Amino acid sequence: MVIKADKLNLDFETNDGVVHALRDLDLEIGAGEFVSFIGPSGCGKTTFLRVIADLETPTGGSIAVNGKPPEQARLARAYGYVFQAPALLSWRTIARNISLPLEIMGLSRGEQQERVERMINLVGLDGFGGKFPWQLSGGMQQRASIARALAFDADLLLMDEPFGALDEIVRDHLNEKLLQLWKKTGKTICFVTHSIPEAVYLSTKIVVMSPRPGRITDVITSDLPDDRPLDIRETPKFLEIAQRVREGLREGHADD
Repeated sequence: MVIKADKLNLDFETNDGVVHALRDLDLEIGAGEFVSFIGPSGCGKTTFLRVIADLETPTGGSIAVNGKPPEQARLARAYGYVFQAPALLSWRTIARNISLPLEIMGLSRGEQQERVERMINLVGLDGFGGKFPWQLSGGMQQRASIARALAFDADLLLMDEPFGALDEIVRDHLNEKLLQLWKKTGKTICFVTHSIPEAVYLSTKIVVMSPRPGRITDVITSDLPDDRPLDIRETPKFLEIAQRVREGLREGHADD
């Protein structure tokens, strides 16, 4: 089991009182799964990813990443993290942005170059390694961010709404690319989104969350085929799964 949460709770102390961000989350994520988290803004999707990454500390319950506490998993470099914005350093080329974590890890120049070239090829940025971020489109910058996260060669990839700011055409293209990348690498992916079609198209499992305090209202296993052209979104099976997601979101609001 890659991730196991048991009665996970997280409360924040604020000037206005206690904010209950996560409440009694029970979830298991197996190796090689593509799991999307969907729910209204403020429901704790990103917070849960941050707990996995040891960027937030639970106030109750437990969570394990690869059978270890999140802190140990972080120190073991068990995951790569892709943020909502590419967060690339403007003064470094794309290749040197991707190599940054490898430099921090102390890899030799030869190892860095080999990994960077492999990651650039994997995300389809061949020929752009020498460019600077400002010379690339938003979609290409996000692909560079994904390449940087993959450079760790960790088995777990955490993605916090990476395509939310992109237009629909670019988003569709990157959804296809991400599915191809997932199939090639076999990594476990946790993916935060506000888009029902995106969640259904990408995932093997969809976790539907309620408004704060963030709870899980449904966990939907997708039985869509592995081969998913974009027009699969017009099929009855796809629409059936999307409708169940909508019902889960409505149920969460009804319980609020």
